[in-house]
Amino acid sequence: MSTPSLTDIPTDHDDPINSKILEVSEDLVSGFQRYPFQHIAEKCGEDLDTVIERIRAMQDDGVIRRTRQTLLATKLAHGALCAWKTDNDKLDATFDFMFKEDPFSGHVVTRSTDREISGSDYKLWTTLKVPQGESLEEHAELLRKLTGAHEFVLMPANGIFALGVGHVRRKTMELGDKSEEPAVMNTTTTVDLEPEEWEVLLAIKDELTLEEISADPWGPRADAIGMDREKFFKIAEELDKKKVIGRFSTFLEHVKASKSGKRVTRFNALFHWKVPEGMQPRAGSEVGRHHIMTHAYWREGGPRFGGVNIMGVVHGTDKDRVLEHKAAIDAHLAEVGIPVEYTNVFWGGRSEIKPSEISPKVYKEFHEKWKDAGQVL
Repeated sequence: MSTPSLTDIPTDHDDPINSKILEVSEDLVSGFQRYPFQHIAEKCGEDLDTVIERIRAMQDDGVIRRTRQTLLATKLAHGALCAWKTDNDKLDATFDFMFKEDPFSGHVVTRSTDREISGSDYKLWTTLKVPQGESLEEHAELLRKLTGAHEFVLMPANGIFALGVGHVRRKTMELGDKSEEPAVMNTTTTVDLEPEEWEVLLAIKDELTLEEISADPWGPRADAIGMDREKFFKIAEELDKKKVIGRFSTFLEHVKASKSGKRVTRFNALFHWKVPEGMQPRAGSEVGRHHIMTHAYWREGGPRFGGVNIMGVVHGTDKDRVLEHKAAIDAHLAEVGIPVEYTNVFWGGRSEIKPSEISPKVYKEFHEKWKDAGQVL
């Protein structure tokens, strides 16, 4: 029997087999796995060949944007959420520059609010990371100068309570679904690595090509850097123990419609809460235990954003349902005795995502290239 071509294989995210695979592959493959697709097959109940065939087809069709091993870059680089105030007529051009020209800007999102609230004039939001020893402020100031943005606000994470995506898995979640225990707060203290560890880390971080979506994606990467495969695996597993390895993930195209017109999600909401000083770790743990949260952080928004200090993201296909999820979280905070002094929602609009660069070499090259440039937009 001949093998079907990728064009003959169903690629919509809601195809029953694809859904089973994606419910695992989006954000339930934690850490480094020697054979990640075998791991996905075992957890979702489909055979390995089917898993590889379907993920390849979905990536080839653009339903999956990329398949890659994520890193916990907060342990490897200095990072922050950055809100930008820019002229409305330059918003799209500034968005394009951050996404296309700056390797250190990851998520680039325009955001708006349903009413005029504290910080609603900051309409562009990015994640920003710079290599250890470099300055977030310095890099953001260069971007401000190049784009002509008026102001920026850097909001580093003091604690991380939830970090995953899983759009398919979250479609059917009930209001208030949460873990039995509060989420554990992870810190952002950076980790020093040996040269061989960096070599392995850089070898596994790039997204997989269609050909690499196979039973053994990592063996050829070890060969490419001239390292014994077993040694490569053991170093990767040590990196995992050092908590610098994130999840292995298939990243869905969650904003644009697929070729068949289907969207994985329509609404991307950034929730802000202000809780009393000293209660941030506990409040973040109570927010982060809710399964609907794809991200939850302790970030200090400062006076421009009403003093908010807990932030998190929820995606959904129905705006009212997203707000109902927030109401359930608000009610839970009240039940456990955490006062919310202020809260608001920033809705995502245009959105692009790419892995943030963490290479010191690339950082130096970027700053050398642009150091004498004036405003370019």
